[in-house]
Amino acid sequence: MATCDVCGEQVSLPYRCRGCGGTFCSEHRLPENHDCPGLNQWNDPSGVFDSGFDDSVNQSSKSDGLAARLPIDTGPGGLLGYFRGNITYLFLALMWFTFLLQYLVFPALGFSPISPLWRAAFVLTPDHPLYVWTWVTSIFAHGGFGHIALNSIVLYFFGPVVEDRVGSDRFAAMFLLAGALAGLSQITVGLVLGAPGPGVVGASGAIAAAMGVLTVLNPHLRIYLYFIIPMPLWIATALFAGYSVFVSTVGGGIGAGNVAQIAHLAGLAVGVLYGYKLKREGERAPEQLQFGGGGPGGPGGPGGPGRGRI
Repeated sequence: MATCDVCGEQVSLPYRCRGCGGTFCSEHRLPENHDCPGLNQWNDPSGVFDSGFDDSVNQSSKSDGLAARLPIDTGPGGLLGYFRGNITYLFLALMWFTFLLQYLVFPALGFSPISPLWRAAFVLTPDHPLYVWTWVTSIFAHGGFGHIALNSIVLYFFGPVVEDRVGSDRFAAMFLLAGALAGLSQITVGLVLGAPGPGVVGASGAIAAAMGVLTVLNPHLRIYLYFIIPMPLWIATALFAGYSVFVSTVGGGIGAGNVAQIAHLAGLAVGVLYGYKLKREGERAPEQLQFGGGGPGGPGGPGGPGRGRI
């Protein structure tokens, strides 16, 4: 628990102001609600405070924010402004939208999960690693209802906390990069070992990155596994990593049970490295978190026939 610097309220998920570094409840989290001294330094002529998606609002003439790099309006008046601070929920929506495409739309058009077109659209495979769109689509695609449900639960609890601490743009970049590297690592290691497997789908590699970030920022963060079992986050992360290492080495191989164990470890490694970078920048994490989901093999759960799940 943390204490709001303004009203003294005890909050389990405090907000940290980037302007003054203070800790606040939801009512006082905005700079104008706690008389933030950083208000005098804002370059925000429209009077709209940045939520993290577009770094350019607090920079001067030569910005290196997202809007400056892409010809897309991410400001408060643009279409993408609605996603500022809500990238986690956007990704959750994309996961379920992709799931409907996989199991309703494509089959209705005559393309079953074993058809070449279905696999080319959704699965990152060792046969076609240069189908670069699958580096992204495979993150949002899943191997069944149980797979996407468990991943959604963990992302729902972990994602907003990380996004709030690092900003929507950096969270989005981390999620997509970690997810792509996780899948590519799985098929690359499989090819090197002579056991490439059928391919990879799932968001667990990206979610493991969020888990890694939180573990570094606050290893003693208390979580409630399955909403019941209390434990420090570093123990849960160690168990998650240890299980993946054990299964990969002596428990059946890197794709045992159709679960992409290497992808889990690669995603976690990206998160840990990024967490150390954030820690050097002074980021903090909340003191308590509750989540559920997962099973043997981590947040993604056991895989299904024909595809390694992450």
